[in-house]
Amino acid sequence: MTLEQLRIFVAVAEREHVTQAAGVLNLTQSATSAAIGALESRHAVKLFDRIGRRIALTDAGRLFLAEARAVLARAASAEAVLADLAGLRRGRLAFAASQTVANYWLPPLLHRFRARYPGVETPVTIGNTQSVAQAVHDGFADLGIVEGEIDDPHLAIEPVADDQMVLVVGRGHPWATRRIVEAADFGESAWVLREPGSGTRRLFEDMLSRAGRTLDELVVVLELPSNEAVSTAVTAGAGATVISRLVVQPVLQAGDLVAVEAELPQRRFFVLQHKERYVSRVAAAFRDLMRERRTTAGPREQ
Repeated sequence: MTLEQLRIFVAVAEREHVTQAAGVLNLTQSATSAAIGALESRHAVKLFDRIGRRIALTDAGRLFLAEARAVLARAASAEAVLADLAGLRRGRLAFAASQTVANYWLPPLLHRFRARYPGVETPVTIGNTQSVAQAVHDGFADLGIVEGEIDDPHLAIEPVADDQMVLVVGRGHPWATRRIVEAADFGESAWVLREPGSGTRRLFEDMLSRAGRTLDELVVVLELPSNEAVSTAVTAGAGATVISRLVVQPVLQAGDLVAVEAELPQRRFFVLQHKERYVSRVAAAFRDLMRERRTTAGPREQ
C-alpha cells in the first residue's frame, strides 16, 4: 500500500466519481481505476459498489476512508518537518477558509506571502465555518481562517482581523428610505440568509438572541450557500440580509443595494490551528504576516 494509492482512494471516495478524481489528481482514468483495483485485490476487500454509471462507498470503504485520511495527514506533517529544513525556500501551507475570508480578505495576504516565499505552495479550500474547523481538526488544512468563533478544545484560536457587518436591502424595499431599523422591526421584512453552519448566519442568529428574538419569528424566504448568491437575491428584491461590507461594497457603490442603519455587532476573523500538530516554519511565517497586517492596518483595512 502506497501513499499515492491512499491519495487516489480518498479523492475518489470524496467525489464518488473516478473521472472527476482523476482530473483533480492529474491522472488518467485508467490509472486511477487501476490504483483502486490494486487496493481491493491485494487486500481482498471491496471498497466501492458500482451502481450503474456511479460508484458508492461500501461499509468497508467508509471505515477505510477515516484511516486513509489519518495516514495522509501524518504524512503531510512529516513533509512539513522536511520542508522546514529547506529554510522556507520551498514547502506547502494548506488553507481552509470560509467564504468571506477566502474571497475578499485572504487573497491580498496570500499575494504578499508568495512574494516573500515564492517557493511555498498555498492551496486554499473554501467552505463554511464548520467545515473549515473540521478540516483543521482532521489535518487536511494547516491553517483555517473563519468568520465565527469555534468551540473545539483541539484548536488554537486567535483573532486576526475585524469585519464590518451591514444590513442591506434592494432599492425597491420599504426600508430603503428608512433612516434606521431596529431589531423589533425585523418581522416586517422577508429575509435572505446564508446556510446553517456559516459564520454570517451564526452572527445573525446571535444578534437576534441578544435582542430577545428568534429566527422562527422571521420570514426566511431563501437560504443560500454563498455570499454572492445572497447579495444577488437581495438586489433582486427578495428581502433583507445582514452581510459583510467586504462582500457588498461594490454593489452599494453602484447603487443597486442600500445600506440601512441598524445596531449590528462587530465581527472578527479568527485563525485556527491544531494544538497537537507540528507548527511548521511556513505556518509560523504566515501567522507573523497576519499579525503585521493587524498591527499596521486601520479599522477599515483590517
